[in-house]
Amino acid sequence: MNEIPAALGLAPDQVEDLLLTAGRAPSLHNSQPWRFRVTPQAIELHADRDRALPVIDPAGREQRIACGAALFNLRLALHGRDIRPTVTILPDPARPDLVATIRNGGHKVATPEQREQLRAVPRRRTNRHPFTDAQLIPAELNALRRAALDEGAWLHIVDRREQRDELQDLAARAHRLQMDDPAFRAELDRWTATAPGRTDGVPAAAGGPLPTPQRRWVVREFHRGSGSERATADFEEEPVIAVLTAHLTGDRADVQVGQALERVLLTATVEGLAVSFLSQVVEVPRTREELRRLVGGSRPPQAVLRIGRGWPVTATPRRPVADLVRPEPRPAPTDRSVGAR
Repeated sequence: MNEIPAALGLAPDQVEDLLLTAGRAPSLHNSQPWRFRVTPQAIELHADRDRALPVIDPAGREQRIACGAALFNLRLALHGRDIRPTVTILPDPARPDLVATIRNGGHKVATPEQREQLRAVPRRRTNRHPFTDAQLIPAELNALRRAALDEGAWLHIVDRREQRDELQDLAARAHRLQMDDPAFRAELDRWTATAPGRTDGVPAAAGGPLPTPQRRWVVREFHRGSGSERATADFEEEPVIAVLTAHLTGDRADVQVGQALERVLLTATVEGLAVSFLSQVVEVPRTREELRRLVGGSRPPQAVLRIGRGWPVTATPRRPVADLVRPEPRPAPTDRSVGAR
């Protein structure tokens, strides 16, 4: 087990709390694809290639987004200790897995909003269950849009019925294309309907029911291989669907999108809202491009969110903090016999 060292002027137990908060970020199939290297002067966030999902995410876009979400949580945890984080994204071309370096930028008292979002981190869930038909109010939608804007992204609310119907068809088509691919199904099975005691992946209980034919929003199949039949339920008739886009493209923009995504999700948690993902629409290149045209954007969509009012759900498991820390390489042993007489 890796020991947690001191860093950024904080004691080891305080650094452990930072990493615990960072590790509660969302990720594709709860793969938690990040590692941290801790030095006295900095915390480095690395993408963990052993936790990549090459079939679903061949370009690593969703892994970079997940790392961006962990980065936002780490920033938030430092704000909670009244430390202004100084962040450099993708600082070293020679180390492509190094996503960001975080340093102590001095003392700065956290804002009430930051403290409220920090308290929301352990309460945030991906809720794949039905929501109520209660409508969101404009103030809640504005808060979500502002959260995306504050992190350099844009949250487009799909508020026209005909656009939602078309997006629903895109989700169904993307789902069929993915499920027709044996390699996709094999990768899905490795990360979902996971056994009790596993500290990553999505347990079958977190998958939620299937929608009835009358309420046909497509949700992912997280019960494959669990040996249990998935129940059906009526989902909300008119969910709020939001599409998160970035102003830029590229690896650095993916990390920025992840920070915006987590800020939106935590804002939703503060507002008492439930959120799940329609990830298949942006994972299939053809439907992702059709979605871009549908919402009238010049940049590809990065995430599709279903937002509403739901009932509490249990948390997915998380890896122990010690498993997230990259061990420092040990120096090569010195041959003391050389030159000895």
